[in-house]
Amino acid sequence: MKEDDPIELQVDGTLDLHAFRPADIKFLIPEYLEECRKKGILHIRIVHGKGTGILRRTVHAALERIGTVASFRLGDERSGSWGATLVTLRTEEQPRAAQPGRVRPPDGAPQS
Repeated sequence: MKEDDPIELQVDGTLDLHAFRPADIKFLIPEYLEECRKKGILHIRIVHGKGTGILRRTVHAALERIGTVASFRLGDERSGSWGATLVTLRTEEQPRAAQPGRVRPPDGAPQS
């Protein structure tokens, strides 16, 4: 197996990033979350480890850019503590929240 060969992942709601290069994270997370949504898995645990926090910050930055993410938070003592992030995906029916720094106009108001 070559370094660039795709890795088959089991899509079960837990993504352990220990086997991946940090450069792959920005592509891996959105693709994994989309596959979870297709399977109806809306609660996901991403294991990034405790370490120095660089990978955790990279994961959180990626999650902030994904429109299907309803929320995320660090794990509790049963789910990996600060070595894991718990993600909740929005359902198809849930609207996307307004982006930070932007005010969402009231329903029916013209958008600029």
